[in-house]
Amino acid sequence: MKFFLVAVMMVFLATWGFAKEGFVSYVVDGKTYEGYYTTPSDEAPLVFIIHDWDGLNEYEMTRAKMLNDLGYGAFAIDLFGKGVKPITMEEKKALTNALYNDRPKMKKLLDASYQAAKKEGANVGNAIGIGYCFGGAALLEMARMGTPLKGFAVFHGGLATPLGEDYKQTKGFVLVLHGSADTSVSLDEFVGLAKELEATGIKHEMIAYSGAPHAFTVFGSDRYQEVADKKSWRRLVEFLDERLSK
Repeated sequence: MKFFLVAVMMVFLATWGFAKEGFVSYVVDGKTYEGYYTTPSDEAPLVFIIHDWDGLNEYEMTRAKMLNDLGYGAFAIDLFGKGVKPITMEEKKALTNALYNDRPKMKKLLDASYQAAKKEGANVGNAIGIGYCFGGAALLEMARMGTPLKGFAVFHGGLATPLGEDYKQTKGFVLVLHGSADTSVSLDEFVGLAKELEATGIKHEMIAYSGAPHAFTVFGSDRYQEVADKKSWRRLVEFLDERLSK
């Protein structure tokens, strides 16, 4: 009996020390930001997640858990600040526009998040990023600034390249998952990005889903489209398998 209890305790301790989950705080220019990190093991391939304009919330945490179930770690980046959860349209626009209009600050926050994940022991050397809506636009910023990720998967994100920026420093494959019925980000922008990536020599894949509006992956919203959500997630799973070593 004593041997059995010792064995059970050893298994428990090994599991407890192996899996990780929790919030990770880091400070940028005197302000505290709080990411969310969860992984089945320290060696698990990593997926960075960048939130939409409503901030880091249950949506990103749910996607992180879905990735855990597939054997991947996940680090959800915070671009607004600890405890900042915008509710009104005005609040959301103010927070996102502040970063759209201050690209150096956005880059600083993205790099700080990457460094925080690295410090936490996340496997940043075997990682990709995914981003939703505003987070998709931020992820493309991460690609343009040369963050050493193996891939960047954008879900219904902003696709326009800011004046003076380009993809010459991009290190990984760019995957764009877009809705043909998106009235916020036009198909002209979709095609424009494809042309830019091709001209720059960046490997990429662009998929448009028929009838899918902007934010088609957001569970429970009036824009959610199950078919496009499931197809895009399936493509992401394939992308993870293609780009990351296990």
